[in-house]
Amino acid sequence: QKLPTHLVAAFRATLEEVKEADVLVHVIDSSNPTWEKQEQAVQTVLNEIGANDIPLVKVLNKIDLLEQDDAEYLKYEAACSGNSVAVSSITGEGMEDFVAVVEDALSELLVPIEVEIPYSKGDELNAIHEVGAVETIDYRESGTYVLGRVPKPLANRLRPYYINDEEEEAVSKKRGGDDDEIDWVALGRGRHTAKNM
Repeated sequence: QKLPTHLVAAFRATLEEVKEADVLVHVIDSSNPTWEKQEQAVQTVLNEIGANDIPLVKVLNKIDLLEQDDAEYLKYEAACSGNSVAVSSITGEGMEDFVAVVEDALSELLVPIEVEIPYSKGDELNAIHEVGAVETIDYRESGTYVLGRVPKPLANRLRPYYINDEEEEAVSKKRGGDDDEIDWVALGRGRHTAKNM
């Protein structure tokens, strides 16, 4: 069913806030026989306000109210479709999957970094911990080494502290090999591409 125009207009200001979100979570009452039409109506509104490119996590709720076969089918469909999950907020079933799907959606917004932050720049290290995901941290003589993922604006701000890629190239050249040899140092640091030597 289509949402009335006056309803969309009344919530336009609220809907504008949606465009500022990093990830949208669309909770759907899967026990409602018209949930697919309702989902389409929401998608139409998101398209109308220009929010259709924001990552969306679809949560099919109330699977506890469905027949077991229907619930199993929804769980299977959700698992196969990427950023979807079938849950029951009453029983808690599927909530761990929900957290994992949201984490995956958020991690897509992060870019890999490998930096050494001087000890005098503790605010930058704090920012990495607040908004990023730290995989490795090592306190070295010249500063704090961090391998992780952060939002792109922070990655750009940290550019002066990036570990020099010349070290990786020197290690790779020492090993020699074919032009399309896998750069194992880069691979170990999360850069999954072949490197021309």
